[in-house]
Amino acid sequence: MSLNFLAFDTATEWCSAALWRDGACTARAEHAGQRHSELLVPMLRALLDEAGMDFTELDALVYGMGPGSFTGLRIACGVAQGLALAADLPVLGVNTLEVLAEQSGAARVVACLDARMREVYAGIYQRGEEGWRCLSGPLVCRPDAVPLPPGSGYVGVGSGFAAYAELAQTLDGCLDDVDGACIPHARAMARLALPRLARGEARPAEHAEPLYVRDKVALKTCERAGVA
Repeated sequence: MSLNFLAFDTATEWCSAALWRDGACTARAEHAGQRHSELLVPMLRALLDEAGMDFTELDALVYGMGPGSFTGLRIACGVAQGLALAADLPVLGVNTLEVLAEQSGAARVVACLDARMREVYAGIYQRGEEGWRCLSGPLVCRPDAVPLPPGSGYVGVGSGFAAYAELAQTLDGCLDDVDGACIPHARAMARLALPRLARGEARPAEHAEPLYVRDKVALKTCERAGVA
């Protein structure tokens, strides 16, 4: 089954996009800071222009549903809905932590993104014959409260490990390696999305929703003092 689709992620400080076309994937990524809303759509259009395609020639749009930055998740959902409605396309949301696991190339992964406020978004994954199996999460917690994964031989990936040294210490004995620079790249998202799209899991545009995990977006002044 031949599928053509765009995948994109804005859940972290990186903005990434990928075009899956006839089994081949082309991708772009840029450190966006707070410029995701400026970069994303031009990035998507550039990928299509390079391939000589238009949005109407796609079979679906795939977006990073979170967890991650509240603003970033809203941007991804908004762009997915807007473009999907305009081109009459279905959408598929993919878990950002699972994308991190896929991007790592490892078989057993503790994926952690910096959630700010002295917390991380965490998920524990193991690769199997049918794809990734989630052993724990997604959840939000303090770095020293990330649950210990069963067994050992895991790789810790994501910005949570770069932001909080105690995270690796908490998981000491379970981790073989740590990659704090690993990001949830749209290229990895496309690989995860392909079998799901083939199974017909895409949904109408209005079903696009973010996975926030945490409802609170900021600390009060007294709370900030307590974690400083």
